[in-house]
Amino acid sequence: MLKVEGLTVKYGNITAVNNISFEVPQGKIIALVGNNGAGKTTTLKTISCLLKSANGKIIFDGNDIIGQQPHKVARQGLVHIPEGRHIFPRLTVKENLTISSFSRTIKFKHFKKEMEEVFEIFPKLKERQKQLAGTLSGGEQQMLAIARGILQKPKLLTLDEPSMGLAPIIVEDVFESITRINKQGTTILLVEQNAQMALSAADFGYVMEVGEIVLNGSGASLLNDPNVKKIYLGEVD
Repeated sequence: MLKVEGLTVKYGNITAVNNISFEVPQGKIIALVGNNGAGKTTTLKTISCLLKSANGKIIFDGNDIIGQQPHKVARQGLVHIPEGRHIFPRLTVKENLTISSFSRTIKFKHFKKEMEEVFEIFPKLKERQKQLAGTLSGGEQQMLAIARGILQKPKLLTLDEPSMGLAPIIVEDVFESITRINKQGTTILLVEQNAQMALSAADFGYVMEVGEIVLNGSGASLLNDPNVKKIYLGEVD
């Protein structure tokens, strides 16, 4: 579904991402984990063409998308859920979701059916569909952001720090919904500081440090890696 080859991204003279390569197979959850400043968000923004790369290739669904406009990439099925949610606070939940239909040619009755399917995943959003999005809790806003992405019918859904600022019990709900979305057929690339939750959900993971990938393996193997345990999970021998 996605193949990144030799990707380098710079901010002026500073190299934020240095010659990284990884793959996202169709139907899988792939996690990109690491501490703050590792280059995870920069990587995700470059994949979505929100940032320009200095070098490398990004092959999405068989096509090199380097240099394309972000909205055209989204219409090809690569949908980005940004860090910080970025919902429309002065619109209702339903209006936020309806906006998702604008990127596709779809009859409203069909979209309404799709919205009901999303409400099955996020029943709280159905209860609050007439409520202003800005008055939702942090967890509900994150659910809304993910729901809005799903309604664009992505081939690949990229999620940037979905657990940020959420209580542990809400984080579990969000990750449960991510797993459910994947089981329904959506490929997912997940960027996350919460390595425990991300690797527990992921089929495969990559660990980033200062702009480079330093470890990779199945989610289970990385969870059991002594270095990952010590540095990212806070466990001590």
